[in-house]
Amino acid sequence: FRTPAARQIAFINTAHVITHYCLLILATAVLGMVTNAPADFGHDYGPILALGTGMFVLYGLGALPMGWLSQRLGRKPLVAAFFLGGGTGMVLAGLANSPLLLGLALALMGAFAAIYHPVGTAMLVEAAGERVGRTVGVNGVFGNLGVALAPVLTALITARLGWQWAFLLPGLFSLLVGLLWLREPMFDALKAAGPRAAFPTIPPEVVRRAIIVLMATAATSGLVFNAYTLVLPKLMQERLANSPSLLPVVGLLAFLVTLCGGLTQFTVGRLIDRHTLKAVFMPLAIILAPCLALLAFAQGFLVLPLAALVAAAVFGQVTVSETLTARYIAPPLRVQLYSIRFTVGFLGAAAASPLV
Repeated sequence: FRTPAARQIAFINTAHVITHYCLLILATAVLGMVTNAPADFGHDYGPILALGTGMFVLYGLGALPMGWLSQRLGRKPLVAAFFLGGGTGMVLAGLANSPLLLGLALALMGAFAAIYHPVGTAMLVEAAGERVGRTVGVNGVFGNLGVALAPVLTALITARLGWQWAFLLPGLFSLLVGLLWLREPMFDALKAAGPRAAFPTIPPEVVRRAIIVLMATAATSGLVFNAYTLVLPKLMQERLANSPSLLPVVGLLAFLVTLCGGLTQFTVGRLIDRHTLKAVFMPLAIILAPCLALLAFAQGFLVLPLAALVAAAVFGQVTVSETLTARYIAPPLRVQLYSIRFTVGFLGAAAASPLV
């Protein structure tokens, strides 16, 4: 953390953890809410989980204007809004005592979480310099850490302190990080790097192909990524630990599965710097559908290795897509393209919640 670039990467990595963590609190907290707060929210898993639909809609659509907003407001204020606004949304969700209030608080969380991917990823690849693949891979591990920690910590907090604290504690943490970010001096990685080699001229037809691949991958993997991470705690509960007293075990199993995805992103990030993107991407794409089909019917402990393979494929593809954008899109246009890509991808998130 000695240099401004390293500190910026650390804050962006922390924001990635918070982004994926906050989006998945409800998926595990709902398992405690149906037993501990039936008077407020009802007895059924599905309707409570569906309260997160607005969160995912705003998370997806909210990414679209971020390129425009970053040009007018600056990236630092937007990242501050991410930490402080998202933290406030989590605190309000923890204080909610009706489905309407919870749905509104979750929607607020989704609106501010939309800031991270287009703005944060662009800041990350600029601060990374020449080591884009490795830095994006490490950043993916942090995002996956949020995915992995959400079920295990939410399950533990819900079992010990109640579902409300499962929202309140990460909300307070996000507010604290936001205050620390406000104290950090302004830093522009592109200006600080001085004169760099000009961005290579890429034939327009190649750029068009890259964008088509990006958008097609975003549309399909967005739905799969969000549906899979949402359904994972319920899947672990149904197939391996169906007693209410085993809620922490459900969280631990989901954590172990998503940890495999995180390790894959780190490995993929290193491979990307040594091999072509296609050589890394294709094996991940090929194994995904067969593993999902087997997982639909698997029972017992066979679920764990299959779920780990799915996590590896889904999360590894994310790292490839982010590096593809950094390599084929010139720096001035990256925030805009990240905005469009994440809007297309996370519209799948809006479909995932009611679908699950």
